[in-house]
Amino acid sequence: MMRLPVFFGAPHRVMFFAGTVQAMAVMAFWSMEVGGRYAGLWPASAWPLLTSFPPTLLHALLISSGVFPFYIFGFIFTAGPRWQGLGELSRRDFLPAFGLLAGGWLLVWAALLLPQLLVWGLALVLAGWIAAALTLTRIARQRATEREHIVFVCVAAWLGAAGLGAFLAFAAGGELRWARAAISFSVWGFLLPVFLTVAHRMLPFFTASALRGYELHRPLWALRVLIGASLAHGALAAFGKTSWLWLADLPAMFAAARLTYLWWSRAAIENRMLAVLHLAFAWLGPAFALFALQSLLAEAAPGFLGQAPLHALTLGFFASMLFGMVSRVTLGHSGRPVAADDVMWRAFCMMQAAAVVRVISELPMLPGSYQLMWLSTLLWLGAFALWAWRYAPAFWRPRADGKPD
Repeated sequence: MMRLPVFFGAPHRVMFFAGTVQAMAVMAFWSMEVGGRYAGLWPASAWPLLTSFPPTLLHALLISSGVFPFYIFGFIFTAGPRWQGLGELSRRDFLPAFGLLAGGWLLVWAALLLPQLLVWGLALVLAGWIAAALTLTRIARQRATEREHIVFVCVAAWLGAAGLGAFLAFAAGGELRWARAAISFSVWGFLLPVFLTVAHRMLPFFTASALRGYELHRPLWALRVLIGASLAHGALAAFGKTSWLWLADLPAMFAAARLTYLWWSRAAIENRMLAVLHLAFAWLGPAFALFALQSLLAEAAPGFLGQAPLHALTLGFFASMLFGMVSRVTLGHSGRPVAADDVMWRAFCMMQAAAVVRVISELPMLPGSYQLMWLSTLLWLGAFALWAWRYAPAFWRPRADGKPD
């Protein structure tokens, strides 16, 4: 039974719950769209909203601004104060943001049938996002020995708000360039910098905490190169300079490869909880390599590789890393051992399969590509459903060890 005082008592509980519901709802919707509209497995849906808001752009909006941010805010509102040596956040620090975000996305879902609700829903989401960014700004302003990580996350949160604002401008009747700018801000200004910062801060720390004798490497130059490359890629993409993206992607590829090498450990791979994090990060270098290759061949072979680089990044790196980080917080704050059980490992392996299948579906001249895209959506759904079945009850149950959250 859900205990509301427990559920609303910590930021990770409410945010992770909303993110999990969104993750399954968004991909269930997209699975129906891919199967009907593109793969021809059944008649295409006739949602009124999709007559004015292209399905692919709605998918980009829902994934980039409607799924990952809940997990990001839940994680940072839990870990960020500790990075700065602060106490736990009070409910007034995160519940208003959560309420606005959740209420706004409910209106966005209702807009499928009543398109006039879309602008109002996105406006509510933006208000909740700004409330969350203001809380992060207050945390980042606190003096601490290492502020760079929380500052990067805070700046990225405001860039994410700008991306959502651009989506809102497009929904209100703006030109298509607003939607393109929104995707650039959301992926390259918000999501990638946040995932890079969290991985740089936490992955070597978690590994060193679990493995005796592990040498902790956390070179700031690599993080700065990666975040600079992410922002440069986003700016070039927003202005349509696809043939120049390699200038950002190649340095990022080498920086990601260097970190993968520095952090890799055979002992870590034998620990499933650590293996999830290391294998997820290992996607980053190949993702940038695909982006660089696509850019270098932009004039000779326009559209080469399609959305393969993007999904290597979003499914391979983002979603896979999310499983590791969110599982650690959920287990640690529910009073259970921080170890990957069979359920979590299977869910993670399903996400790896979803990423591989989705990347393969974009290979040139591949028959049945839409069917493979649809299979990837099913694997995503299976991964999150399996994970939720095992871990979601921890969001509304008291800690197993009887300690306060």
